[in-house]
Amino acid sequence: MPVFAAIDIGANSVRLKIAELTHRKFRVIHEDREVTRLGESVFRNNVLAPDAMAHTVKVLTRFYRASQKFRVEQVRVVSTSPLRDSKNSRAFIEWVKSAVGWKIETISGLEEGRLIHLGVLSNARIKNKDVLMFDLGGGSCEITLSEHGHIREMFSLPLGAVRITQEFLLHDPAKAKEVARLREYIAEQVNRIAPAVRRYSVDLAIATSGTAAALAGAARALQRKSRYSLTVSRKVATNVAHELAGRSVQERAQFPGIGPRRSEIIVAGAFVFAEMMAQYGLPSFQYSPLGLRDGVLAQMAADADIGTRQHRRLEAEREDALTSLAKRYSVDARHATHVRDLSQQLFKSLKAIHGLPPDYAEWIAAAAMLHELGSYINRNGRHRHTYYLIANSELFGFSAEQRHIVASIARYMGKSRPSERDREVRDLRPSAREVLDRAVVLLRIARALNQGRRGIVQKVRAKEAGSEITLELRGKPGMDLEVWMAEKERSYFRDVFGRDLIVKAA
Repeated sequence: MPVFAAIDIGANSVRLKIAELTHRKFRVIHEDREVTRLGESVFRNNVLAPDAMAHTVKVLTRFYRASQKFRVEQVRVVSTSPLRDSKNSRAFIEWVKSAVGWKIETISGLEEGRLIHLGVLSNARIKNKDVLMFDLGGGSCEITLSEHGHIREMFSLPLGAVRITQEFLLHDPAKAKEVARLREYIAEQVNRIAPAVRRYSVDLAIATSGTAAALAGAARALQRKSRYSLTVSRKVATNVAHELAGRSVQERAQFPGIGPRRSEIIVAGAFVFAEMMAQYGLPSFQYSPLGLRDGVLAQMAADADIGTRQHRRLEAEREDALTSLAKRYSVDARHATHVRDLSQQLFKSLKAIHGLPPDYAEWIAAAAMLHELGSYINRNGRHRHTYYLIANSELFGFSAEQRHIVASIARYMGKSRPSERDREVRDLRPSAREVLDRAVVLLRIARALNQGRRGIVQKVRAKEAGSEITLELRGKPGMDLEVWMAEKERSYFRDVFGRDLIVKAA
């Protein structure tokens, strides 16, 4: 069975989860975690401290040995706020690459929230509920509103427990005026998005962080319960925050669930939870041990096996993202959808000719949905505008590299062809550059077959006879325009595939 590893490099700690994909489900076989406070100096002076970097590299070396021991086939390493906000993140990325050979992906706060959402939904039965998820890390707090499994709103607030502890709580125990300033700042940030959050009727609030786990343990102690509860009420969360604020680090560390390192930042985290619950009208939250690593694993499973539940969830996220982006830039949805359908028929029918990896079916489909984005800005230079919008949009479900592939395919829907001189092409990895022309040709033909936006061509079938490839078109009468436009791609088709293209109505 394939074995995958997900590593999360956060502002407070570094985490590893190794899991085996068996019967299209993950079975966790190893976990590890260590507090390194990589983001601590970032919040003070915008740089990663050398000792924190060295500590983190040491931990990652240990994780590397574990991945070798468990024969991990694929490792994905992501980092959040510390690398997003630091000026010297490149030095750390190169250090890790030279030490263990891993490439670190620096993901946005919104992508972090999406992956957490994917991880929770892939492992919990909450698809039929309206859910508010919040993940309080060391550098930021990600908030996701989900309706029946579909993301509706996402926010990233600068309310990380390490970040605001450093900024506001300067004494031990904290002085009353420090706590007051802390709470005032938290309220300002939380209220900034309150109107958007209140538009939704939330059935369940889920918290997915170490701070949430610690609060659940502290709440149990404060209520003198004998059983560990995953649910924390708003009243209890508020009481815990006030109770802990008046204690020293050593005293807080004695609370069940709050270790020595967590006790240093728990006060700030507790007040963030209490304020969010109050302002968003949440009677309670439920702690979930699932998080970013589970989302990364779910994404890896989705990419590895199209039959998994994770892949179906990923497909739904990508469809939502494509539809939302197309709508934002006033794309003709009917035309885009028809071009996408035709591109998928061409991909399947010409599979033996183009030889593209299976993933390219999705990348071409996405490019078909978005290839007219640039017209929203200006008809002149619209294809360059299209590339820029796709490559720089937060397109959920697509990695940065995948977005650039999609953007590059959509870029060449005009007169020009991909060239090694183009920056868009140079930015692609070599294997993607080699096959870009093939993907572009398929989409250009698909677009040509709906040039009149009439939806006349409904079915496409390819036939191979020697050096000739014939596309037989089926649909409504009067497709002369579509045949003529598709035949204009004959020379490009011949240059790429070395075959003659014939287009005719069946």
